[in-house]
Amino acid sequence: MRAIIVNAPGGPDALEEADVPEPVPGPGQVRIRVEAAAVNPVDAAVRAGALAAAGMMSFDARPAFGIGMDVAGTIDAVGPGVTGRTPGDQVIGLQDRLDVPLAGYAEKIVLDASAVARAPRAASPAEAATLPLNGLTALQALDLLDLPPGATLLVTGAAGAVGGYAVELAAHRGLRVVASASAADEALVRGFGAEMFVPRDVHLADAVRALVPGGADGAVDAALLAAAALDGVRSGGTFAAVNGGPAVPVPLRGISVRNAWIRADADQLAALVDLVDEGRLTLRVADTLPLAEARKAHDRLESGGLRGRLVLIP
Repeated sequence: MRAIIVNAPGGPDALEEADVPEPVPGPGQVRIRVEAAAVNPVDAAVRAGALAAAGMMSFDARPAFGIGMDVAGTIDAVGPGVTGRTPGDQVIGLQDRLDVPLAGYAEKIVLDASAVARAPRAASPAEAATLPLNGLTALQALDLLDLPPGATLLVTGAAGAVGGYAVELAAHRGLRVVASASAADEALVRGFGAEMFVPRDVHLADAVRALVPGGADGAVDAALLAAAALDGVRSGGTFAAVNGGPAVPVPLRGISVRNAWIRADADQLAALVDLVDEGRLTLRVADTLPLAEARKAHDRLESGGLRGRLVLIP
């Protein structure tokens, strides 16, 4: 079967299309015939070797790595001990491991059943594939903050994939959202449920504090602004970074700084799917490309300016 693999870190040209053996599901696993695989910034970081340099994986561990975390498709086989999932089920899933020989950019993938949920009923596979990684990141970041209804939340990068979901989920929880994004995206993020808006080309903390005296109760820093975003949070507040590394600021002024290390969770993913079906979460696809054009997709991803995710179709 066809899959995109990485033999050595590099630019988009490091992505290679290869014929690989069809994976076999083991105990507690399902095999999914992939109908769509979202392209995320973390994929580019894996491909370029940035995560290996940060100690999150090692290119010396395998002759080649799979790439891609988000998939939507149809279960075509289940391993021993799997209950509640059968061949023919339309599902979405998250590959949350980095050190794997085969991942989402492939015709088929094996995932733990605990990383899979039913697909949204009204969404296409391409739309559904944009939900797992970014939706779970936003949800798990909000869970780390644990803000009560009525609290104020700063979301940076509010027009992006993680930021957009964070705004919608926060509004659903009854939080008052201060969204930071490009001025051109103000209508978009207010449509997601943001009550207040700060253009990203102004001094963030000053603008937030002008809207929320003393600063926001918490922040989801989807734009990776670190200290600049932390300065918009009140003393003793909470702050969630979403990628670790240099984007985690020093916890000044008694602010609780936490990092949302993404993990697959079927129950949380199912809850997100329910919100999609209820019309409370917006799935955004920037464009679709054939699996064989993974290099082109990474070129476009790195050019920036996308609203929504690029999605590969095997």
